[in-house]
Amino acid sequence: MAEIYICVSTLLDVEPKHFAKFYEKYGFKGAFAGMRHHWESREEFWGYLATFLNTTLHAEIRQPYKDLQEILKDKDYFIVTTNQDTQAIKAFPENKVAQIQGDHRFFQCSIQCTDDVWDAVKPVEQMVAAMGDSTKVPTEMIPRCPHCGAEAFPWVRGYGNFLEGTRYQREYQKISDDIENHIQKNDQILFVELGVGRMTPMFIQEPFWALTNNLPNTFDVMVNKEYQFLPEQIENKGVAIKGDITQVLDDVKAAL
Repeated sequence: MAEIYICVSTLLDVEPKHFAKFYEKYGFKGAFAGMRHHWESREEFWGYLATFLNTTLHAEIRQPYKDLQEILKDKDYFIVTTNQDTQAIKAFPENKVAQIQGDHRFFQCSIQCTDDVWDAVKPVEQMVAAMGDSTKVPTEMIPRCPHCGAEAFPWVRGYGNFLEGTRYQREYQKISDDIENHIQKNDQILFVELGVGRMTPMFIQEPFWALTNNLPNTFDVMVNKEYQFLPEQIENKGVAIKGDITQVLDDVKAAL
């Protein structure tokens, strides 16, 4: 039996229409511009962040994920992703996906007073509804930890001291157990890196390379539109493709 491990590390394209009032007020050129903006109030910060989270949480499955669904149909696979936008778990069963950099569906305590993460979907929807045409959420709707009252933030690496607690360990354990199971059976393993760059290679890319180098019956396919790089240690057990993921997946689907 062969196992396919897919790493997806591409950002969701956020539609500008959802941010029109922020674009008009501040002249932002893209949805991610607001993440670098110095907001004058927490109410407006959360107005923007709630809009961003609500957009990703309710976005339809994008074409690359639909193509992956078709390509992986009837195959043994596991998805590991550094994306937090929930696209992977919309497209695939959650027990076949490890989100190791967080998940937009959850909040955490900003001071880590607890190991808990809790639902963000409903509070985000309520904040967006309460804003109306304003760019600010009501002060009382700013999410707070139910245990200590500190301000919350999305359970996502990059917003602050990311909680590497029980849920984080569970996500890593899912893929670790799956890989170990196939190693024990001496299965053929194919690693596929889609859009993985060199910003945080220690999370997925370098482990994939190490496994490919050290295990028999393994092969690594890397797809990135910015560069084409294959480590010398696995030059006979891998291939690097410089190209757009959408086009590459479409070509693979057509070939199959």
